[in-house]
Amino acid sequence: MSDEAGAASPEPPALPAELSPSVRAQLLATEHWSLLASRSTTQGEVLTRISMFLTFTSASLLSVALVGNATQFSDAFRAFALTILCIDLVVGLLTHIRVMSVGMEDLMYVLAMNRLRAAYVDLDPGMRPYLMAGHHDDEEGAKRTYYFLGGRTDFRQVAGSSMVFMGFVNSALIALLLGSAMLTAGLPALAAIPVAILAALGFFGTSLVRGHRRYLDVWKNNPPISPTPPQA
Repeated sequence: MSDEAGAASPEPPALPAELSPSVRAQLLATEHWSLLASRSTTQGEVLTRISMFLTFTSASLLSVALVGNATQFSDAFRAFALTILCIDLVVGLLTHIRVMSVGMEDLMYVLAMNRLRAAYVDLDPGMRPYLMAGHHDDEEGAKRTYYFLGGRTDFRQVAGSSMVFMGFVNSALIALLLGSAMLTAGLPALAAIPVAILAALGFFGTSLVRGHRRYLDVWKNNPPISPTPPQA
């Protein structure tokens, strides 16, 4: 065996103990752009999923109306309508799960970018007044990023979210499916309608509670490293 083959492989050059501020800023900016791209891609994907679900539901309900008119609303039509509603509900529930996951992912992207802004401020404290978005990775910092123009209202933010929208649509589908099934089984409308409404309200309330629990778990499992200082 030759001396070259037996020689030890050269060791990689040692990194400097402390990177220069310009290199640190470049690394932070690269990570920031990566997070922005991931957040944009995720938001686009979930909006596409919601659009696909609404298109599918609209087309399926239209097909139910056409089949009902063609079959004179016979027993076969009832079975067809219940099947279509079941499929719509399954697609809606799967979309709802993805929407809730994306909501938590979006919050994590916001926290990650807030943490990077805190690093920017550490590099240059003079840039603090020019940052409108939050630069603290706690709940107050996240709210600052979501409402950096001021006048924030948590209720309106939650009420207008995609998670609440999908919960409402799926609740309506549950009420429609359950009510139709009970009417098909021969139950009177006075009994079927209240049960369907209660089931829809129960699902909607449960989805809100689950979303709130997942929101609290974010703060429980991710302690901040740059919390908002207490107000004087």
